[in-house]
Amino acid sequence: MAETPRATEIAELAALKALAQPRRQQILQQLALRGPATAAILARSLGLNTGATSYHLRELARYGFVEDAEGESPRRERWWRAVPGDRRFPPRSRQSPEMRLVMDELNHHAYAADVELFERLQRNSTDDDFAYSRSEITLTEAELSAFFEEYIALLNRYKRAPDQTPPGARTVHTRLMAFPAPSNPEDAS
Repeated sequence: MAETPRATEIAELAALKALAQPRRQQILQQLALRGPATAAILARSLGLNTGATSYHLRELARYGFVEDAEGESPRRERWWRAVPGDRRFPPRSRQSPEMRLVMDELNHHAYAADVELFERLQRNSTDDDFAYSRSEITLTEAELSAFFEEYIALLNRYKRAPDQTPPGARTVHTRLMAFPAPSNPEDAS
């Protein structure tokens, strides 16, 4: 198994703003799901122009979200890859009002993209490899924090370097959403 990544909190507002940009989120998703690519490959895949894609890649690289993928091509093309890591965001209680707005935007686009991808892939699949669950559990704030850390540890147990990936293994996209139920039943509708 690969070495467990160290948790890194992203608290710099400029880095969060860079990450919240919808096109950059699409680029990161493509790199995470399909592996290294050039700006031209990403532009074709996402319906963007190469100049815009190159700009977004440079901005993502500025904050350490992507990096050069050395050795991907013998030609002079610049290949990019998503930088793996355990990235965390400051808890809501430590976010400034401006940071909360950025985080709301980041989460809105990220969740919508995940749901859209899940629905599209499930709609077009005959495989049984779609796992999803919805449940309710009763936790204290400390227990929720411990639950989250156990979830991250479980994910990290299955992360592998490319040379350690068994035949037939596929990249699986995961997302955990945990939030308190509304106190007022009317808030749920």
